[in-house]
Formats: sequence, C-alpha cells, structure tokens
Amino acid sequence: MKETSKSNESAKSIEELADEIAEFQETFRKLLAEAGVGIVGYEDVVTDILVAIFSNGHVLLEGVPGLGKTYMVRVLSRMLDLSFGRVQCTPDLMPADILGTHIVDEDAKGRSMFRFQKGPIFAHMILVDEVNRATPKTQSALLEAMQEHRVTAGDDRFELPEPFFVLATQNPLEMEGTYPLPEAQLDRFFFKLQVPFPDADALVDISKRTTGFREPDIKTVVAGADIVRMQELLTHVGIADPLTRYAANIVLATHPDKEAATNEIRRYVSYGASPRGLQALVRGARAHCLLANRTAVSIEDIRRASLPALRHRVILNFEGEAESVDVDALIKDVVARALALEVEAA
Repeated sequence: MKETSKSNESAKSIEELADEIAEFQETFRKLLAEAGVGIVGYEDVVTDILVAIFSNGHVLLEGVPGLGKTYMVRVLSRMLDLSFGRVQCTPDLMPADILGTHIVDEDAKGRSMFRFQKGPIFAHMILVDEVNRATPKTQSALLEAMQEHRVTAGDDRFELPEPFFVLATQNPLEMEGTYPLPEAQLDRFFFKLQVPFPDADALVDISKRTTGFREPDIKTVVAGADIVRMQELLTHVGIADPLTRYAANIVLATHPDKEAATNEIRRYVSYGASPRGLQALVRGARAHCLLANRTAVSIEDIRRASLPALRHRVILNFEGEAESVDVDALIKDVVARALALEVEAA
C-alpha cells in the first residue's frame, strides 16, 4: 500500500509540473501577443527580454536613439503588472538620486529625526536610461542592488521588492560625455541585446500606429507573484551533464589563454566570459527549452542563448578594438567549433 501511495504521489507531481509548463508557455504566448499591440517588430528582442525576466536576470539594451527602447520597457512593465521606476542618467547624477538618501523629518511629537527617503530603485522594474552617461561612481550604486537585491545606506539595509529587474539602455554611437560600463557591472547583466534598425515595412507600421493621438491600450497579462513562481519552474527543467559541459567548453573557449581558444580569440580578446556567463547560458537555455515545447535542454537551446549571454562578457584587447572586431562573429565561431568538437568526441 505504501509503495502504491508513493507512486501516485510521484505521478501527481509530474502532472503538476506538466500543467505549470503549459501555463508558462501560454503566458509567454500571451505576453508576446500583447507586446505586439504596442511594439512594432522586435519579437526576438522582446522574447529575449522576457526570457531574462523569467530567468531572474537584468538586461542591457543597446541601440541608436529613436528605436523605442524606453517605450519597449514601459510596455513590458504594464503587461507584467509591476511597479515601475525610471532613472534618466546624466553626468551630474549622484548615487543618492538612484538609491535615496537620509533626510531630516519630524516624528509625531515634533522631534527632529533622520528618515530614509527611498529612491526610484525601490520598484519591481527599473529603467536606467542611457546608463553610460552616468559617472562610474553612480554606475557603481547599481552593483549591490543588481546582485544582492538590496540597498545599503549608512548602517541600514533595505530589501528591494521581488521580483526585481534592471533594464538599462545605452547608445553605442555617441561617445562624448559617456562613461563605458566597467566589466564588473557589465557582468551583472544577464543578457545584452542589440536593438536593430527596423525595416521598411516596420517603419510604415510604426508611422501608422504612432502618428495619432491615442496610445495603445496595454493589458496586464501576469502578476509579480506568478513571475516568481515561473522563475522557480525553470529550475526543474532538466539539462544533461554532456550539455552542461558543452556550455562550459563554450565559455572556456572565449579565453585567449585556454587550449580551446580559436586563433581569432587569442589575437583579439583580452578576457573571456565569466562563470556568470555560464549561468546565464544555462538558465537562458532552460527558458528557450520550454518555449520550444521540449522537456530537456538541447544543443539548439544553448546556441540560441549564447549571443545575448556572452557578447558583453567577451572583452576585446587593443588590437580588437582598433580593428572593430565583431564580438558576435567571434562567439558564433566559438559555438560552432565547440559543437564540432562534441560531435567528434561522440
């Protein structure tokens, strides 16, 4: 009788997992459909942002001005029913403008006291617009928040609301008055996404949708508590040891001093992806696995997550910068070579 009870319990948990996977896929489909109401094109970019969000990661969006990066984040915050905070970065922005500061206030009895006035970072989703315009001192204010999901002010520590995401934008063209993000902060971003210029059809559609007087009505699709539950679901997606090793070999091959590095990596790269890059690669692959209606991660899922997970973690040396080497091309070459080696070993 005991064995039968255990068997039924196990079968029930598998059924529950299957229901949660189906719910995840349906929620993702609804999110993409609702995003299409306000965002023209960019389905791959929106998909990768949502993958990062469900993987509990932050996103860096890079693209020239006017492509709708800021608007994209606003639309997502409405669909996800999350509190929204925005920081417009400028060279005179101070850490307290993001985190908050202690101010003098009065208590109920009229006595003076210090009170912490929370900054815009105390929201579920934070848009940090043109992050590379802020000074390194201000940029560093985001480090603890992004990694620990908390803020330290004096002797006090304040927990940030969960879920918590930072979506930052930067302009790759304009260098005057900007401060490139240090490697340590770049590494805190789960994905770095390139926002391409739209094609002619998309431009026509944008003109039709945005030259009127009404903004599209964006409906809420999922609440914050459901996002946290779906983040936990991804930990149940299986990945075989050989595939984890395949992902690890990709990360190792981005380092110029490793045996697996290509000639181009040795010539143009100063430093390769960190262990956080491997974590992003595996977690992103798990999300793509569910979206493709698979029960276990495949090589294709890892390849799909490789560019957004690694492009900001591969640091070019002086020669690579001077020759404007395409980091994406280097990563694609590494991924293809790692796959060939896996096939050969098998």
